[in-house]
Order: sequence, then C-alpha cells, then structure tokens
Amino acid sequence: MEKIAIITGASRGIGREIAKQLARSGIKIIANYNKSEKEAKELKEELKIENIEIDIVKADVSKREEAKKLVQYALEKYKKIDILINNAGISEYKIFTDETDEDWNRIINTNLYSAFVMSQEVTPNMIHNKQGCIINISSIWGLVGASLEVLYSISKAGMDGLTKSLAKELGPSNIRVNSIAPGAINTEMNANLNEEEINQLKNETPLGKIGKVEDIAKCVKWLIEDDFTTGQIISINGGWVIR
Repeated sequence: MEKIAIITGASRGIGREIAKQLARSGIKIIANYNKSEKEAKELKEELKIENIEIDIVKADVSKREEAKKLVQYALEKYKKIDILINNAGISEYKIFTDETDEDWNRIINTNLYSAFVMSQEVTPNMIHNKQGCIINISSIWGLVGASLEVLYSISKAGMDGLTKSLAKELGPSNIRVNSIAPGAINTEMNANLNEEEINQLKNETPLGKIGKVEDIAKCVKWLIEDDFTTGQIISINGGWVIR
C-alpha cells in the first residue's frame, strides 16, 4: 500500500531533496512550504517531468491552525499519514545579548514549536493505524551548541529532546521517532560562509569535505525503511564531531 508523507519546509535545501528522493521511491509526498511558493511550484514541475505527482501545500507550521489544516488536507485526501518529516527551520547569526523576545519567538516557533504541533496533529491517526514514522531534522548545533547561534542551538536541542521522549511514549503504538542532526551541508543556510571558512571546515572534518543534501535524504529513506530504530539522534557530519 502506498505510503503518505508530509514534509515541512520542502521547497528548498534538505527538505527539497528529501521530497525528491522519497517521491522517486514511490512514497506519496505532501510538500509543505510557507514563503517559497516559486520554489515549491518548480519542485512540483521537476517531478512531473518524471511522471511523479506531488501535492504542494502552503502553511506556516509555526501556527497551530495552519499546521492543523495541513494535516487535515492530508487526511481528507489520503485518509492516513504514514510519515512526518519535521524539516522547517530558520537560523540567524547574532550576539546573545542582542537577541530579543521577537527573535526567540520567531526561531523557537519555526524550528521547535512546529515540530511539536505537527507531531501532535499527526499522532492520533498514526496511533489509530498502529504504525508511523516521525523524523526530525535537527542540527549538530543541537548536540554541541554554536557561538552566535544560541537560539538556533536551543531549538534544535529541543527537537532532539522531543525525539527521545516521543520515541518512548509512541513506541508501544509501533510509531518510530528519530532525529537527524546534519553537520555542515551545502545549502542556502550556509551560503553566508566564504571560501576560506568552507576550506577550514573541510580541514577540520576527517572526511575532508562538506556534506550534500543527498546525504541527509539517504538517511531519511533508511529510517523510513528500517523498523527497529527509534529514539536516536543520528549526526551526519563527516566526522567533524564524534561523540
């Protein structure tokens, strides 16, 4: 039976690659976007050329009502949700003492609250079906922290805490919950790094290179296919950080 997946923040970067790889594997994709409508439509057209149809749905998943509507869309059209990938996220570089309440609300709501509320909205259907897979895309900074990215680090550490707790609570319902914590990946989020900084990262990484979005998408695909991995934080970082 065809699996149904919701991917938040699917129009660009890691989310976009996850959507493409899963769609090509036969999973029905509901690709969520908020502001990047042009990129979402381009993703839909790119896959349509390969005779693959996906749904693209606009929703600000940092808001309960919009997240609820996204889930309702999936349930009304497909009657079930097998997979949720919480990928929506933003970051910023800022001195800690300059952070504001508005910064906190924007980053924590987009990165962490969205994962909380989306997981909460899909869980009843997964429990009813006695199966499901939730994958949170966190960050290496959630594991070790990052200077000038305190709020981002807090939000991603929170995602990992959510992952571990939900894995224990939902395991008896045959719902697996895992987190992928990417290191330095070649995406727009790291576009602010100059060539010297990129080379420094490469030199500090045992594998001597920056990761690709495909590396994360492959791990997502494996976590969906595997049936005995839950509550894990898998850091894909080329050996940059080994714990």
